[in-house]
Amino acid sequence: MEKYAADKGVKVAMEMHGGYSVHSPYTAIKMRKGTGCKALGANLDPSHMWWQGIDPVQAIRYLAQEDCLYYFHAKDAKVDPNYVSYYGVTDMQSFGIAYGRGWQFRTVGFGHSLKEWADITSALRANGYDGIISIEHEDSYMSSAEGLSKAVANLKQVVIFEPASAPKAFGIDERFI
Repeated sequence: MEKYAADKGVKVAMEMHGGYSVHSPYTAIKMRKGTGCKALGANLDPSHMWWQGIDPVQAIRYLAQEDCLYYFHAKDAKVDPNYVSYYGVTDMQSFGIAYGRGWQFRTVGFGHSLKEWADITSALRANGYDGIISIEHEDSYMSSAEGLSKAVANLKQVVIFEPASAPKAFGIDERFI
């Protein structure tokens, strides 16, 4: 697969999802190292990290250190501590159950604050990810159209679009001496 992917100029991003063999930064990096295939990397979806109790910012750092972050989904999750205490974080009830699950997929900004999303997009930038941010809608509380428009509006507030400015040295402006 390594040669085929290299010949075609493609990378394969495995989505880390609880219950799958690749579900965390550790298992994504282990898969890559175990196969020796640098074409294999991770698709990071913060919602999957949150409901597993993994900090998405740390996940970005771990994956970036191994040059293993290939794709990013913008999707939120809301963990309900009342139901997690009953069903656990691996609650695999039907997503058709809008209320009463241990966790629920939500539209960006409806599970975690925009500050947390700003931390994520800053971590992506700080760790060299300049790829696609793909909005994935699985919020059972709202329509796809409404979820998409709200996710876009929220991401516009926290995604860094322009390159950073060069740092400027502070000194005395001779015009004022």
